[in-house]
Formats: sequence, structure tokens, C-alpha cells
Amino acid sequence: MRIGELAERTGVSERSLRYYEQQGLLTAERTAGGHRAFGPWAVDRVIRIQALYAAGLNSAKIAELLPCMRDADGGPSERATGKLVAELRHERERIDRLIADLVLSREVLDEAIDMAARPRSDAA
Repeated sequence: MRIGELAERTGVSERSLRYYEQQGLLTAERTAGGHRAFGPWAVDRVIRIQALYAAGLNSAKIAELLPCMRDADGGPSERATGKLVAELRHERERIDRLIADLVLSREVLDEAIDMAARPRSDAA
């Protein structure tokens, strides 16, 4: 599939897809006319890249991690090192802390909403 179709199927801009390719996160074959051609596996790969960005990882960490993850086109690589696993655990702990902070913020907001929604007794 061409880059436009991949962009449409994933909801990611063509510019971002070209950036992913520059960063080594995504690979494309070239047609005789020089156009990018992606296999069906690219949809899963782009979705995975987006999820990793959303988790707060940068492109360098994603590039290191992607070969270790299972895609629709095959199994994980043996490139995972103990250091990478430790770094990923650290990232997961960071995300867990963010989630806990968000849950607490939501609870405070819920309490404020409950208080604000109560009928007022205008005892004057």
C-alpha cells in the first residue's frame, strides 16, 4: 500500500509516517517510480508506534524496543538486553505513577462536582 493509504488506515499523517521512516521505526519498499510501498504489517506497526509515543517514549527508545516486540509479521527479536528491560520497567513505573495521579485528580474533581451539584439551602 502507498503512504496515503497507510495514513488513512491508521489516522496518522503522511508527514509522521515519513518521520517514522527517517527514525528507523518503519520501513518501506520503493516502487519503480520511487513511491513508498508498505506491506499490510505496517498498519499494526504504526498503531504500535503511536501507542508507544502516547506512553511517553521517545523515538530513540521506540526504535530500540520495536525489534523486540511481536508484530503481525513475526516474532520478537533477540536484541532485547537486560538494560532495555530495566529501562522499560522504569517507564512502566512512571506510567503507573501518572495513572495514580490522574485517578486521585479525578476523585478530587468528583468530590467538587458532588458538592457543587447539591441543592443549596438559602437559609437567610
